[in-house]
Amino acid sequence: MKKTIPILLALLLLASCGRGSESGFSPEPGRSRPLTVVLPATSEPAAGFDPAFGWGVGEHVHEPLIQSTLTVTNPDLTIGYDLATAMEVSGDGLTWTVDIREGVKFTDGEPLTAQDVAFTYNTVKNTSSVNDFTMLDRAEAVNDYTVVFHMARPFSIWPYTMAVVGILPEHAYDPANYGSNPIGSGRYMLKRWDRGQQAILESNPDYYGPQPRIEQVSILFMEEDAAFLAVQAGQADLAYTSAPYAGQAVDGFSLLSVRTVDNRGVNLPVTMSSPTMELPVRQAINMGIDRQRMIDHVLNGHGTPAYSVCDGMPWYSPVNEVEYDPEGAKALLDEWGWPAGPDGIRVRGASGMKLSLTIYYIVGDSVRQGLAAELANQLRELGIQADLKGVGWDTAYDDALFNPLVWGWGAHTPMELYNIYHTDPELGTARYSPYSCEMTDSLLDAALACTDLEESYSLWRQAQEEIAGDVPWVWLVNVDHLYWVRDGLRVAEQKIHPHGHGWSIVNNVDRWEWGA
Repeated sequence: MKKTIPILLALLLLASCGRGSESGFSPEPGRSRPLTVVLPATSEPAAGFDPAFGWGVGEHVHEPLIQSTLTVTNPDLTIGYDLATAMEVSGDGLTWTVDIREGVKFTDGEPLTAQDVAFTYNTVKNTSSVNDFTMLDRAEAVNDYTVVFHMARPFSIWPYTMAVVGILPEHAYDPANYGSNPIGSGRYMLKRWDRGQQAILESNPDYYGPQPRIEQVSILFMEEDAAFLAVQAGQADLAYTSAPYAGQAVDGFSLLSVRTVDNRGVNLPVTMSSPTMELPVRQAINMGIDRQRMIDHVLNGHGTPAYSVCDGMPWYSPVNEVEYDPEGAKALLDEWGWPAGPDGIRVRGASGMKLSLTIYYIVGDSVRQGLAAELANQLRELGIQADLKGVGWDTAYDDALFNPLVWGWGAHTPMELYNIYHTDPELGTARYSPYSCEMTDSLLDAALACTDLEESYSLWRQAQEEIAGDVPWVWLVNVDHLYWVRDGLRVAEQKIHPHGHGWSIVNNVDRWEWGA
């Protein structure tokens, strides 16, 4: 029953919106054909479409669609402008001055001014529990079209934060109701939201940019099996899916594979209680893993090798890449006193201590479990005993302090790199795994303190060079994001997707088209 109830609800909702079968559809004169997209149930914003409560700026970073942003990320993940027309950062990095475009209106007809921008950022700073805004002291509107951000500390990548924070209307913002009835100035308006089922977006006729080519978008929230049933029934135009379904064929649909920085990797704890305390062991694991084999066996070919948390980003350094060399890995372990024992498992000399690890994964995540199993198999081929253990998120963070855990990361901001590798002053090590390096910290701090965004990229790369020498993590794969697409639907070119199989696919839905 759990598999059929969501699809029945979806069919009823589609019928109520006037969406019939493909052959029977007749759009209103002058209007484009509506679109139905299925996203994971976890993509529905629990607090509604309110940037102050995480809409657009949570783990699954995306453009908020309903609201405008000051900046945007370009296809190559550099920064472009949306509401902003110019920006300047002070020599000490503590003041960002941003000019915004004139003539923009909210959907209630009121003008959008710098006062709304300042209000938004001050509200998000004081309200959001999803993202970190501690780098911001306050935002100030100095006139109707200029806003000044006073920073608590230099933050070179502030333009990446500005790319996901939707602007709120100060005159009409009620935190109790805004999430369900958002007023914005973006490409779309929220026409209807049925919690737990769907959200319907309609194009904003007063949008200051090009009018969306798709005028109505219905977003259905479904579990994966129900999403596939919707595709088979012809009741979706695009639906997310995963590798286990990718080998099937569905009449009238093709499979779209989108490149990502949605990576999976394992931390290698640098503690006295773990054999990965030894650098040669970490190096051997890194060079002895066949990433392509993981992609073929676990992802059915739908992925790319991962070498860092920022593959394909403007700040990525190829120094992270390592050639697959299992024989070199074995020789390194031999050289450093880990010869193979009678059973093939390596031991430390006369002590007889075996080279063994327990690889943790999150229960219920089939991809992470599959990668953990494949990693264990490959480690055993190197002579490393590897056991598996499934855990929940309630214990995972603590478990990762002493054992490798299969993590998922990847974002459109260098802050991901900082958060994973920089020493947390309260912990004395990095936040997600016990690693700490003074040189790495200084380079990451310098990258954040840089007053030129482009120049900061080189500092992020230098930090990666230091990290690559330490090998505190081994990155495995980037998981392609897969979608079933109805024949005749032209999906606009996608940026590299971040971690999270959610709203990223519809970031540019306004530029999709229906073919003949």
